[in-house]
Amino acid sequence: MASTSTSTSSILPQNNTARTRLAPSAKPFHSNLKFPFSVPIANKVTRIKSSSTAKYNEVVVDEEMDKIRRLQNGSDVRGVALEGEKGRTVDLTPPAVEAIAHSFGEWVINGLEKEQGRPVENVRVSLGKDPRVSGASLSVAVFAGLARAGCMVFDMGLATTPACFMSTLLPPFAYDASIMMTASHLPYTRNGLKFFTKKGGLTSPEVEEICDKAARKYANRLANVSTMLRTTPTRVDFMSAYAKHLREIIKERVNHPLHYETPLEGFQIIVNAGNGSGGFFTWDVLDKLGADTFGSLHLNPDGMFPNHIPNPEDKTAMALTRAAVLENSADLGIVFDTDVDRSGVVDAKGNPINGDRLIALMSAIVLREHPGTTVVTDARTSMALTRFITDRGGQHCLYRVGYRNVIDKGVQLNKDGIETHLMMETSGHGALKENYFLDDGAYMVVKIIIEMVRMKLAGSQEGIGSLIKDLEEPLESVELRMNVISEPRDAKAKAVEAIETFRSYIEEGRLEGWELDSCGECWVSDGCLVDSNDNPAAVDAHMYRAKVSDAEQGEYGWIHLRQSIHNPNVAVNVQSTVHGGCLSITRTLRDKFLVASGVDKILDITQIDKYATSGLVK
Repeated sequence: MASTSTSTSSILPQNNTARTRLAPSAKPFHSNLKFPFSVPIANKVTRIKSSSTAKYNEVVVDEEMDKIRRLQNGSDVRGVALEGEKGRTVDLTPPAVEAIAHSFGEWVINGLEKEQGRPVENVRVSLGKDPRVSGASLSVAVFAGLARAGCMVFDMGLATTPACFMSTLLPPFAYDASIMMTASHLPYTRNGLKFFTKKGGLTSPEVEEICDKAARKYANRLANVSTMLRTTPTRVDFMSAYAKHLREIIKERVNHPLHYETPLEGFQIIVNAGNGSGGFFTWDVLDKLGADTFGSLHLNPDGMFPNHIPNPEDKTAMALTRAAVLENSADLGIVFDTDVDRSGVVDAKGNPINGDRLIALMSAIVLREHPGTTVVTDARTSMALTRFITDRGGQHCLYRVGYRNVIDKGVQLNKDGIETHLMMETSGHGALKENYFLDDGAYMVVKIIIEMVRMKLAGSQEGIGSLIKDLEEPLESVELRMNVISEPRDAKAKAVEAIETFRSYIEEGRLEGWELDSCGECWVSDGCLVDSNDNPAAVDAHMYRAKVSDAEQGEYGWIHLRQSIHNPNVAVNVQSTVHGGCLSITRTLRDKFLVASGVDKILDITQIDKYATSGLVK
């Protein structure tokens, strides 16, 4: 798979709206905007008189640059923005954010100049943010960095990640690029940046390039955050346009014979926004389409997230939504994550639908529209999901964990002539070919709502849960973590070393009955868990999946080891189709690999040991 960014050039409008500078008389949204802090400015070293001094300064500069580079998390930037997290220091500071925004602005301008073959002017970049309490001060740093790069800046205020991408497409906005400030479901102390152009989200190598340039700016103290913005950003209301866009899709595709403008009349739909950015979907989409949204939860934005983590994988979020659906006899419950690029649902019977179940539901809907299409998922999905997809005439491509990996794989398959309409990760990230290959939690819910209404119009009394009633659940499933024992700067290399040792042990036959799973049940021969095509994708995190068999039961499970791109640890996922299978696989991992190979000196295997001993995850 090529390592280029997601491309939608064949389906995007080519004419941009006219670009004009902010009129001098335009009223800024906040005049004389200042930082509520001072920034220490280190003197730039221009001469070095001794070798010992040289060595000292090289170390300091290297450490300063590493601070920025470590903020990269795959295709995002994430870090600690506020104190309050035990064992973590603040590293996503305003100077760091300005350096990254400055480098992104330069990257966008350079890219446009290469495309157009001439200098460009009035490059326009939008910024949206979730309700995190660190958003205000870090937004000013983004504005300052983009302005330093020479970009015109537009402030979207509270927004969602998918809306930021759509702001580069929908007229009359059609910005050249966009940044979303969010750390998704992570604690209130964290924050981060996601980057978009008209071609889609940036890839890991592109973000690495931007962070590398930002690291040099930061280390040389070229990105001292301004105490005042010379040109304040223009405030824009894009979310209203985005909400209208979603409403029009529902109206057109339902095409209700009695009330076209309000196709959701007679349906009660409960939204749990988790105090993130998703409340707009209730009052600006559902309410305006005639739905009853009484009983909805945590719609008001609150950057402290006082009720629960905004995350469709969170048990509390799902349990509260389930209770609200049952108490109100609602037709559907919706759970959004903070920035609404992920979602999960609860059916009318109170059944939570996330993970494999959500992928199955979306597969059932998409395969009705596009028979025979390929569905790309990450490698943590169950063997039962593969059967569910293939039983409906679809093809299942297992690929690397990581939503950007999964989406980019779908893009590549389409370029190769293999029709692929759905790409989903078990975390809830899901993208559709029809929607610019964008992982948009609200759009996924729109698809589910349309199907729900269509079923009712066709005379069905069953809810959307009936579409996955024959999906088998994994008999056993467990996820464990092993922290890397090292300094933060060495954690990535140590994790890679451990995972490559795992691969070698399997390839050398040291783990009886274990075999590297290159593509599971996938029918696509070139490039699945391991790309073997001519242009393999750049590896953002090392990972391998092994299928496990024995003489008595045949193939009865799998194990997947993955280097985390967000934290210094290795994730271990195990599934089994037999009782006690996960425990057996984990004990073999501990005794015949981790301890036997000495990897237990690199990774903290405490959680593995506890589970292997007691069979319980704590």
